[in-house]
Parts: sequence; C-alpha cells; structure tokens
Amino acid sequence: MGINRKLGKVLKELRAKFGLTQDQLAELSKIDYKHIQKLEGKTPSSPTLNTLEKIAKGFDISVSDLIKAIEKIDDDI
Repeated sequence: MGINRKLGKVLKELRAKFGLTQDQLAELSKIDYKHIQKLEGKTPSSPTLNTLEKIAKGFDISVSDLIKAIEKIDDDI
C-alpha cells in the first residue's frame, strides 16, 4: 500500500477515534472538505507538508505523531 493510501486509512481511523466527520475535520484543519475526501479516497493525491500540518492541528496532534501512525500501517492491508 502506498503512502498516500496509508494516510487515507489513518485519517479515517483518527476521525473515528475522535468522532469527527470529514466536514468537521476539514473545519478544524482549515482545509476544504473535498480535499479530505480526496485524501481518504481510492486514488488519493499527495498531500503537501502544509496540509499534513493543518490536519495534525485539526486532530490536536503533532505532525510527527501523524507520520508515525502512517508508518505503522501494514503494507499488506
């Protein structure tokens, strides 16, 4: 699984953990909800560092923690 797909999986998992919809995460992250949809979709785009920073802020976690969560996703999934 590519890094972009892993990010999408992590975003879905974190949203579930925090009880957030895509719209709510987008609002907290100050990015368009369509961008969240694309990142979580079947053919996600590559996020910029700025986007990762905004998403991490939306979850109130560090970018480092977000990246660690992405790295933990099993490649066989």
